[in-house]
Amino acid sequence: MHQDLSKFTMPAKFRGKPGWYVQLWWVVQVLLFNPSPQILYGWRRFLLRLFGAKIGRNVILRPSVKITYPWKLTIGDYSWIGDNVVLYTLGEISIGKNTVISQRGYICTGSHDYKQKTFDVYTKPVIIKDECWLATDVFVAPGVTIDKGMVIGARSSVYKDVLGEAGVYTGSPAKFVGAR
Repeated sequence: MHQDLSKFTMPAKFRGKPGWYVQLWWVVQVLLFNPSPQILYGWRRFLLRLFGAKIGRNVILRPSVKITYPWKLTIGDYSWIGDNVVLYTLGEISIGKNTVISQRGYICTGSHDYKQKTFDVYTKPVIIKDECWLATDVFVAPGVTIDKGMVIGARSSVYKDVLGEAGVYTGSPAKFVGAR
């Protein structure tokens, strides 16, 4: 047997807020955030800020965005978060200014230790700096930093830091293909 889920335990204070608060956010997300009309960007920013997210000026969040724990989310001014993006904020996600996360992106901050019989859950922050563009359906793994000005091509997967001069990366795993 590789894992025994009967032995799994959630770490204390893992969510960062009490269970009732987490459930309240999930109800608000389903009833007020997701069904809001497309143009109500300010409403969605308000709801996220109400639950502790740090959201900059004129951030565009589509109503179909899914955010696990908003109190672990920071988004800089003028950034865009596209349709059906998942911000899996088990750990901290920081998105810089003027950055675009295109539709169906998945920014992941947590996973499980498959080497442990107890299948321990862990988190690592994700940092996406200013002026990046993550094209459609990009996956970013826990612990990754993407440096300023990077472009990550459609359907790419980023498992390691993308650092240095602004460039274009594509593939799975994402590899440098040229300067921006």
